[in-house]
Amino acid sequence: MEHRRKEIVNEFRLASESWGFFQLLNHGIPATVMDEILKGVARFHEQDTDVKKQYYSREFTRKVKYNTSFDWFQTKSAKWKDTLSCSMLTPDLIDPPELPEVSRDIILEYTEHVRILGDTLIELLSEALGLGKDHLKGMDCTKYLSVLGHYYPACPQPKLTMGSYKHTDPNFFTLLLQDDIGGLQILYQNNWIDVKPIPGAIVVNIGDLLQLISNAKFKSAEHRVLANQVGPRLSVASFFGTTAMKSSKLYGPIKELISDEDENDLPLYRNVTVPEYMKHYYSKGNDGVHALSHYKF
Repeated sequence: MEHRRKEIVNEFRLASESWGFFQLLNHGIPATVMDEILKGVARFHEQDTDVKKQYYSREFTRKVKYNTSFDWFQTKSAKWKDTLSCSMLTPDLIDPPELPEVSRDIILEYTEHVRILGDTLIELLSEALGLGKDHLKGMDCTKYLSVLGHYYPACPQPKLTMGSYKHTDPNFFTLLLQDDIGGLQILYQNNWIDVKPIPGAIVVNIGDLLQLISNAKFKSAEHRVLANQVGPRLSVASFFGTTAMKSSKLYGPIKELISDEDENDLPLYRNVTVPEYMKHYYSKGNDGVHALSHYKF
């Protein structure tokens, strides 16, 4: 068992260093739960507008909200996608009645499975950096969990828009469940590569904050979602981060991963608070520049 764990840790390390994306099987989330959460997302989005509009909001602090092109005022580029956002794990746990009734039970059940998987994953990623298994968890990398149910309608002219434009995720890491339609692509060595759906798989992608604290040993890869004439495409993205959204706590390269004497391990980024980074990330829009580059030495 110990030997197999070392093999898994090494596979995580290689994927996180080179791609920033990988797919997990045998992750412990039952297939029935994954099927039901996708159905739950569809049920919400396919309700009448009069029902959904009570959840419509662009307020960042609202725990449950529904919108389209959430960053419209920053990017001015509409996306062919609607999203139900649920902040599930915060200093104040969500009150279940706040969730839409048509998908409430399955959101709660899926979130519990994802939370357990996230806690396991962060231990393995910590070991993959050569740190103790509790190091990243001790930095509150999984204290915050936001679950987003994306709905990409069939698009009559998919070449004129995108499901999601090129971006990185600003958090520590994301767990993505996608249906069988496809469309997710990652940028690898200046080429767009399809992340083909694998039945029963969860996609893991490294976020900006994990690239920052790992001193770029792990890669936060740019990715996008193509619009499609086939649809709706459904996905559930679970974003893990810190509760330090209003904190002055600084995050920077972990001291065990840097050295002032070895030029290969010099710190690449200056320290930054999570609120400062998030403000910069969301204010810059899709300008094609990686948000982390603003904090490089």
